[in-house]
Amino acid sequence: MRTRERILAAAAHVLSRKGYAGTRLTDVADQAQLQAPAIYYYFPSRDDLIEEVMWAGIARMREHLDGVLAALPPETGPLDRIDAAVEAHLRYCLEVSDYPTAAIRNAGQVPERIRIRYSAEAAKYGDTWRQLLQDAGGAGLLRAGLDPVAARMLVLGALNWAAEWWNPRRGSLDTVVRTAQSLVRHGLGPPDPAVARVRTPRPRLGGLVSSAGPGFAPHAAAAGRRRAGPAGPTRAG
Repeated sequence: MRTRERILAAAAHVLSRKGYAGTRLTDVADQAQLQAPAIYYYFPSRDDLIEEVMWAGIARMREHLDGVLAALPPETGPLDRIDAAVEAHLRYCLEVSDYPTAAIRNAGQVPERIRIRYSAEAAKYGDTWRQLLQDAGGAGLLRAGLDPVAARMLVLGALNWAAEWWNPRRGSLDTVVRTAQSLVRHGLGPPDPAVARVRTPRPRLGGLVSSAGPGFAPHAAAAGRRRAGPAGPTRAG
């Protein structure tokens, strides 16, 4: 790996873990196994290095996604293309590279001057997803009444957030990918008629039978809460 690329990869690793404020060039140099002054030969300042990492994070992910979509057979349906995009996004962020995680985690932390190139590239990445949803909508495969802009932002937000909580101890990445694909496909697509026919009966709120079990009247519970006062926060066990 060339020295410049080593520096960028090291900076992406440090930035993804320590954030903009906590990233120091000495940490980057240690990660790259270089002396810190060597960084200035390639990047005039710390912010110039971080700007390049931010831009590369989203640019490389867009290039990866475009390659995955281009490699699909021409007959691949719109929802299957979205499935492929979900997998490409998650695997690249969580398995392949530190760059997108560094960019996503720090987009709201870096100064505006550093965000300019990143934001332009992020808009291009969003355009790819916009086209995916437009193709699905044009084929009549989106849920009626769905706002495609809100849907796109919610899907990307959920995929991006996986970098904040997932690690191999929480389960395999394959499982995360399959779960995300199922949520996205069934959230965007029309309801399954077979599922829609199954109706869950509403609980009888005014009688003696409720979701809390036989003999439990809601008005009695409310009275009990009034006597007991407001409940404090509970801790997870």
